[in-house]
Amino acid sequence: MILLTGATGFIGPKIAHALRSRDQPVRALVRDPAKDARLTAWGCELARGDMTRPDSLRAAVEGCDTVVHLVSIRTGKPQQFEAMMAQGTRDLVDAALGAGVGRWIQMSASGVGEATKDLTPYYRAKYAMEQAVKGSGIPYVIFRPTFVFARDGGVLPTFMRQVRWLPATPVIGRGEGRIQPIWIDDTAAFFAEAVQRTDVSGRVFELGGPDDVSWNELFDRIRRAMGARRPTVHVPVAVVRTQARLLERMPNPLITRDDLTMLTALDHVADMRPAVETFKLPLMPLDEQLRRAAQR
Repeated sequence: MILLTGATGFIGPKIAHALRSRDQPVRALVRDPAKDARLTAWGCELARGDMTRPDSLRAAVEGCDTVVHLVSIRTGKPQQFEAMMAQGTRDLVDAALGAGVGRWIQMSASGVGEATKDLTPYYRAKYAMEQAVKGSGIPYVIFRPTFVFARDGGVLPTFMRQVRWLPATPVIGRGEGRIQPIWIDDTAAFFAEAVQRTDVSGRVFELGGPDDVSWNELFDRIRRAMGARRPTVHVPVAVVRTQARLLERMPNPLITRDDLTMLTALDHVADMRPAVETFKLPLMPLDEQLRRAAQR
């Protein structure tokens, strides 16, 4: 039995579906089982629980031999990142050790590491999660995806709405930073394969698509995919930071100051050779990702 956390998030349902399509038994950790009929329809078992309740984690992981851990939050106060992501992972590791779990597949993020862990609370929590998993003694695989693109979730629909409805496409700064998006189904396939592969334990894999582009080129390609003619306007980072400070007061802000820091402090590209050579899975080209997302 596989315990899947974060099964109701952006990527979680795709991973749940990929696991079930391989006839893998899945137990999904959810806050409210009554709201997750889709997981039940796929044959997932539901376990009510919360990453801030260690007792619920112990109950959820009982009888499982594998954990696929996806839970994270994007916005919040530093203590919320610590409680939900860092401490929650440590509690889940303890519960997994008690249950005799023999495999752990971890969702991390592009750019996470010793050098970046103090950039934002999100990176600090992701780094702490990785350290908890590495120090657990449980055989693990850690994936660090770049931007994950999808038609109906994540950041890509926002980019496409900007191109469709705004008179000019806003690009932060000079638009020269690099990005290497990976399609959501490709991401899910790596997780599903890693569950079944015992020869990849103890490894960290970066995940990205086959195309490494600048932000300027990304929006050029989005415009081509949508048949839109829009000029680009480069918005100074300082202006975006001021806007983000105001947006942070909203329940689900479009961008936060921490988001801006992570976008501008480093490129979000991946060395895909190890993952491609190891798993031998196909990757969807960026133009095909955008074509699919542009379909109405």
